[in-house]
This record gives sequence, C-alpha cells and structure tokens, in this order.
Amino acid sequence: MRRQNGFVTLVFAGLALVATAACDNTAAGARKDAEIAAEDAKRASEKAAEATADAARDASDATKRAGEAVAEGTADATRDAAAATSAAATTTSVKSALMADKSVDASRIDVDSNGTTKVVTLKGSVPTAAQKASAERIARDKAEGYTVVNELKVG
Repeated sequence: MRRQNGFVTLVFAGLALVATAACDNTAAGARKDAEIAAEDAKRASEKAAEATADAARDASDATKRAGEAVAEGTADATRDAAAATSAAATTTSVKSALMADKSVDASRIDVDSNGTTKVVTLKGSVPTAAQKASAERIARDKAEGYTVVNELKVG
C-alpha cells in the first residue's frame, strides 16, 4: 500500500507539475494577448485622435462657409425686406388714393406692387373706360419710380 501511496503521490506531483507548466504557458499567453490588445488600443486611440482633428477642421471650414453665406444672405435679405416694405407702402398708397377718389369705383380693383421690379399692377374691373384711365393716372401719381401696368377690365 505504501508503494501505491507513493505512486499516487508521484502521479499527483506530476499532474501538479503539468498544471503549473500549463498555467505558466497560459499566463505568458495572456500577457502576450494583453500586450497585443494594448498596442491595438493605442493604434485605435491614435486613429480616433486623427479623426477628431479632421472633424474639427471640417467643422471649422463649414462654420466659415456658413458665416460667409449668412453675410451674403443678410445683405440680400435686407435688400429684399426693403423692396417688400417699399412695395407694401406703394400698394397701400395707391389703393387708398383709389378709394378716396370719388370718380373711381375701387371696390373691385386689386393693386399689386413689386418692389424688386418696381412695377405696380392694377387688376380687376371698373364700370367705365374713364374710370380705368383715372385709376391708372392715380396709380402713376402715387407710385413714383414705379411702372404702372393697367390690366383693369371695363364692364
């Protein structure tokens, strides 16, 4: 029995030695895997830093272009707003003058003004040719600097 116990002890010792060697190999492999993972992480971090720098440059360029567009757009918008305001004032002035004039029935006259093209258009209808002529004369007097287009129908 002693021999068997010695044999069993020897077998366990051998297994322990093999297990220890396997653990050493596993630990070495794990260390190597960790080193590789660390290198991969470093490369990924460098690529992320490059991508971030590229994105920052792109955003800066886009912001600059947007600022330039806004500056151009602001000037255009200001001109457009001024033209629209002038047109609205002209429309109001002509329509008020037509309504105030007793010789013209302005109830069916539509006045459109375009501040960009500087055109006042009279549309709709009046009872007589004389009222059509009077409406055009009033519009020309009130819409200085504008061309008057008389599309009024008689009847």
